[in-house]
Parts: sequence; structure tokens; C-alpha cells
Amino acid sequence: MVVAVGSILAAAALVQPPAMKPVLPITAKAAVAFGDPLGLHAAESPRWQPSATSAAIGAAALVAATQPEAALAKGGAYGIWEGRIVSMAHPFVMAVLYTASAFAAFTGWQWRRLREIGGEITELKAELKGPKAAIAAAEEKGETPSASLVSEAASLESKINELSATRKELADGSFRDKHYQVGAVILGLGTSFAIEGPVNTFLRAQKLFPGPHLYAGAGVVVCWAMAASLVPMMGKGKESARIGHMAFNALALGLFTWQLPTGWDITQKVIKFTKFP
Repeated sequence: MVVAVGSILAAAALVQPPAMKPVLPITAKAAVAFGDPLGLHAAESPRWQPSATSAAIGAAALVAATQPEAALAKGGAYGIWEGRIVSMAHPFVMAVLYTASAFAAFTGWQWRRLREIGGEITELKAELKGPKAAIAAAEEKGETPSASLVSEAASLESKINELSATRKELADGSFRDKHYQVGAVILGLGTSFAIEGPVNTFLRAQKLFPGPHLYAGAGVVVCWAMAASLVPMMGKGKESARIGHMAFNALALGLFTWQLPTGWDITQKVIKFTKFP
């Protein structure tokens, strides 16, 4: 609209009509003779005279015509991209990803438990060798092993059996694969829609609203990226990388949880100020 109006004004101001010859005054007698008894053309015809004002208006109109037109989303310039369906995609996906983050924390912890339980079983088996050897030595001599020795050996064997059953159950759960899969979804989908949210806000309002929700969301994405960057070192057995990975993910989940109230308030505003589609 701005471009069209500017172009019309520029053309109107700068394009001069052809030069007009002066018309001499027509007397009443001549007016009657020429079929103008009322003398309507008796006065001298006006001439077009360019002025500094018209030149300034023309220049201003030309400048306005060359300026890009502002795209105001509130006028529906972006159609469905600023409608309720696309605007609600961010809160919907983030609600799903919050649940996925909690599930990722659970599967990650179970996978870590599976790795550690093997070492615990190995330590218990090494500890059990002492009481077993003492019991065997006593039996070889025909002596009855002490009750405390037998009780200690039985307790250790019970723990080993319990941990072995737990390890089998954890192994059957495929927590390693599940953790990798859900982590990949969180990193890819979460980063994408963390960007989609502010972009959609800008389309609708032509500005962003810096505040706790936006800053916390940026922190969550940074934590996701940092946690993912430690995975190669984790594969090499670096315990410090594993601790850092868990710390970043715990911080991300904490910020995510803290975002829930502000996210709900923003969602209510989106519903209020948007319409389908």
C-alpha cells in the first residue's frame, strides 16, 4: 500500500502537463458569437506554474515510494503461520518434550545403574571368597564352620543373587538404546521448536518479549547442547564426562520445570489473541 501510494504521488507531482498557451479575454459580444452567451470562458484560463512546494512534495513521495512496505503480522500478512495452529505448536511440543526429558533422566539413571551393578557384583564375589575358603577349610578338617561365618557367606551370596537378578532385569529393559533415542529426539526437536517459538512470536507481534521464560528457554537449549557434546568422551569411559552430562541434563530439567508456570501464562495469551487456523 505504501509503495503504491508513494508511486502515485511521485508521478502526480513530477509529471508536468503540456504547456498551455495563454487565452486572451473573451468579450461578451465575442462570447455570444462563439456560442457562449453566459460568458463562462470570458476569464483567462489558468496556467500551471511549478513551485518549490510541489517539488518538495514530489521528492518526498519519491522517497516514500522507494521504501519497503512494513509487514505487519497483526494484519494477517503471514496467514496460517501466525494462526492458532502454528502458534500452539511450540507449547504442545514443549509439553511432550518435558515428559520426554523426565523419561530420559529415568532411562539414563537405569543405564548407569546397569553399568555399576556389574562392578558391585564383582566386589561381592571377591569378598565372598574369604568366608567360602574358611568354610571349606573347616569342613576339610571335619570341623563345623562357625555360625557367623556361615551367616556372612549366606548374606553375601544373597546380595549377589539379588544384584544378578536386577542386572538381568535392567539388561532386558534396553535402557541404553531408549536413552539414546529419546535424547536424540529431545536435542533435535527441542532445539527446533525452541527457535520456532520466538520466530512465531515475532511474526504475530513484530517484536520479542525478553523475560524469564525466554532466558530460561535459552539456558535449557545450551544445557542440551553441552550434555550432547560430552557423549563422545563418555563412550571412552571418562567418568568426569558422565558426571558433566548428568549435571547439564539435571540443570536443563530444572529450568524446564521452572518454565512451566510462565509457559502456561503465555499459552493462555496465545489462545486469546489468535484464531484458527
